[in-house]
Amino acid sequence: MLSPLILNLDAVSLTDEQFYAVCQSNRELKFERNPQGQLIIMSPVGGESGNREADLIIDLGLWNRQTGLGYVFSSSTIFKLPNGSDRSPDVAWIRRERWEALTAEQRCKFPPIAPDFVIELRSATDALEMLHAKMQEYLEAGVQLAWLINPQQQAVEIYRPSQAVEVRQLPTELSGEAVLPGFTLSLPLY
Repeated sequence: MLSPLILNLDAVSLTDEQFYAVCQSNRELKFERNPQGQLIIMSPVGGESGNREADLIIDLGLWNRQTGLGYVFSSSTIFKLPNGSDRSPDVAWIRRERWEALTAEQRCKFPPIAPDFVIELRSATDALEMLHAKMQEYLEAGVQLAWLINPQQQAVEIYRPSQAVEVRQLPTELSGEAVLPGFTLSLPLY
């Protein structure tokens, strides 16, 4: 597995439409764009990470089907954040009324909205420093609750606006708190 490749585009400034076109023309690659406009090419994850990510989506998706409170998104979805970055969390959730307030065109492309909740699952190639910066970026964009699951250190970091990061060792049970009422997630040792 390779570390993400970061392309510095100082000489070229991609518009949102151009970035969208690059992503559509290279569907076999996964892109993100940071607030500085650098293009980040993510490597595919391995089987263990892919399976863990799928389990997280299933757990959140089942809760969401029962409650009907919002919409769940996979890591294939890119969100246009207010700071100009384009990010694709491993798992994301948006409250129904916020999602439905977007136009049909906004929902079809890269939605210009910060999710209410995100999960990032650290893979073997992810640099922890980059993930910490990304989690702070989510909070600054308006994300209300974020979990960084770190199998390499058998821990999960819980991010909330205007609060210190809470770190728990695995195994643990997490609560969706007021953001995801009634949602709990049991994380085993990885």
